[in-house]
Amino acid sequence: MIKEGYVEKVIYKNDDNGYAVFTVEGEDGEDIFVGTLHGVSEGIYISAEGEYVNHPQYDLQFKFNSYEIKMPDDMISIERYLGSGIIKGVGEALAKRIVKKFKMDSLRIIEEEPERLAEVKGISERKARDIAVSYNEKKEMQDAIIFLTGYGISINLAVKIFNEYGQEMYKIIRSNPYKIAEDINGVGFKTADEIAERMGISSDSDFRIRSALLYTLLNASQLGHMYLPKQMLVAKTYSLLVADNVPYNEELEDEIGSQIIELQMTGKAIVKELAGDVTAVYAAANYYIELNSARILSDIDLDFTSEDRPLDKMLAQIEEAEKITLEEKQKLAIKNAVNNGVAVITGGPGTGKTTTINAMIKMFEKLNLELLLAAPTGRAAKRITEATGYTAQTIHRLLELSGGGIDEEGNRSAYTFVRNSNNPLEADVIIIDEMSMVDSSLFYSLLQAIMPGTRLVLVGDSNQLPSVGPGNVLKDIIRSGVFSVTVLDKIFRQGENSDIITNAHLINAGKQLEINNKSRDFFYIPRQGSQDIIAELRHLILDSLPGFFQVDPMNIQVLTPMRKYELGVENLNKRLQEILNPSSRSIPEKEKNDVVFRKGDKVMQIKNNYKLEWKIMDAKDRFVKEEGVGVFNGDVGFIKEIDEFDQKIVVEYDDGRLVDYLYSQLDELEHAYAITIHKSQGSEYPVVVIPLLTGPAKLLNRNLLYTAVTRARKGVVIVGNIGLVKTMIDNIDEQKRYTTFAERLAELA
Repeated sequence: MIKEGYVEKVIYKNDDNGYAVFTVEGEDGEDIFVGTLHGVSEGIYISAEGEYVNHPQYDLQFKFNSYEIKMPDDMISIERYLGSGIIKGVGEALAKRIVKKFKMDSLRIIEEEPERLAEVKGISERKARDIAVSYNEKKEMQDAIIFLTGYGISINLAVKIFNEYGQEMYKIIRSNPYKIAEDINGVGFKTADEIAERMGISSDSDFRIRSALLYTLLNASQLGHMYLPKQMLVAKTYSLLVADNVPYNEELEDEIGSQIIELQMTGKAIVKELAGDVTAVYAAANYYIELNSARILSDIDLDFTSEDRPLDKMLAQIEEAEKITLEEKQKLAIKNAVNNGVAVITGGPGTGKTTTINAMIKMFEKLNLELLLAAPTGRAAKRITEATGYTAQTIHRLLELSGGGIDEEGNRSAYTFVRNSNNPLEADVIIIDEMSMVDSSLFYSLLQAIMPGTRLVLVGDSNQLPSVGPGNVLKDIIRSGVFSVTVLDKIFRQGENSDIITNAHLINAGKQLEINNKSRDFFYIPRQGSQDIIAELRHLILDSLPGFFQVDPMNIQVLTPMRKYELGVENLNKRLQEILNPSSRSIPEKEKNDVVFRKGDKVMQIKNNYKLEWKIMDAKDRFVKEEGVGVFNGDVGFIKEIDEFDQKIVVEYDDGRLVDYLYSQLDELEHAYAITIHKSQGSEYPVVVIPLLTGPAKLLNRNLLYTAVTRARKGVVIVGNIGLVKTMIDNIDEQKRYTTFAERLAELA
């Protein structure tokens, strides 16, 4: 049965799954429609196929299973449609004026000649453009959803696909549905495989096997690897392609091996024999990132030694002027940075890295060398700026991140950098802090923008967890043995008074802690059972710690090893939100995928999005001081506004950036009252609380505990099982990262 008419009133709609209940005025009077229609709004004309069903509470309803949105075809209908709120910025009054001016031609004018809308009173040229964009986006999205749902794709996923690709999605879905697994967060190979099956792609096709191989390599990169051993790659790919209960298929395994060769021949994968009879398979991009990074790093490592520079005398002058005393290794680090094209300075907390950077900056200024200072994250850049008084910026800003575009082969790119080999950075010295956080891809982008003659100084703690992205750059550079490396190991910062510093070094040395709670900044509270630990967290955050450390409860950071279970990020954030930002009628909120986002919430970006626009306003919010693109995995901010009309959430990040998130983009955000220890890299918090009870043995290692403890500036509180602390200190197992950067560097030495 087909029913059609105008949507009179939306009774209920779920933005996540598209389910909606609304009234429709048709030729036979008014009906209640129920079904899936993403973006339903009053005023649209719907033609739907379905059947009447009896609802126990609401009586007769028309339940539809397919629909078509039709454009209005008379002046009253056009006015009704435009005034329904479906187009941002157009209400009933403005709709009336548009139709009065353009009559039956109104929709065509909006679509084809939007500039003419400025002829209507109250519409500026900018507003005319905004109206046209909103109209076309709505129309394009509806068309896209209808197309995608025809292939069994859920409405929620359809919206994600459209938001990611726009009009390109038709070509992508038809030619390579597996690409959505690569590009869209939360979509795995299995989902893409189901779509491919509906597209008619055979389960034993070479294309499917190659797609599975590429997906496996991509997934490996997301886990930090630059390559996979061939045997492991084949095994992981096989498990993707075959269900668990299917008998072993030797022919399929052989075919996977054959398709690796095919990928190599087409340039999508690189196969290399490594020492120890290991056959390494790289995604081509990862192989060339390592190879070219090694080449550039070797090329810029020039010898700048000069007998004309009285470095010792200059260091003495800096010590006197700054009223500091530099230890011999600090002096050596500075001399190495002056004399070498590439210099590495590494050391744990309190070993004087910041003092060394400060003195180094003074030295370079004395030598009249222009320098740039950067760090991987906004928080890290802000911290080094405050510590040195010298303006630091993120590496992305340093390289002048630009939005994505189309390359020469017609492929979409997520982002580009204005600074590159054709437009290098103009500086004599570049200092990068928190180098342990920098992954291979970002490091390669940085190296491309550095020309021989520029000194590169890399500062970081090599004992921290490796970068979230692929590679193990800092450790690999040190491991290569090719470059000047200075290890700062003498404890300065609060050394005698800070148990945070003392215990961090004990952990790193594999020595057990003496936790007697006589400390002023490092505490252990024994608790057994997750509920007891959560109750203690509430007491600490609300009652004890704010007064003791003179800190805002929102600035107390809970760090946990896990995402799942009762003491994982997901559950803790729900509990901590109830404590720190409870529900109130006066506080706007938006629920998305069973997560409630509330004004005032502490949130984190959980994936790199190089296209997200941001702006920084002046102190009085009158004008835009700065704007750009790019929000990155681990960036933390607070929800400043929830705009139901524009269906967006505004987040203000630590450095003042304001970012608009459409409701459809909220899967890029999660609460940050509690975060994983991995996500805390490069950040520093006044007080850190670490709940520990149990967890996977491989995850709970010395490296993880060391990273958690070193995030705190004023205080560390461990709540839970002291036995687990001892176990973690003894556990030196780390997840191996498959990289060959150190070997590439050694080959070129």
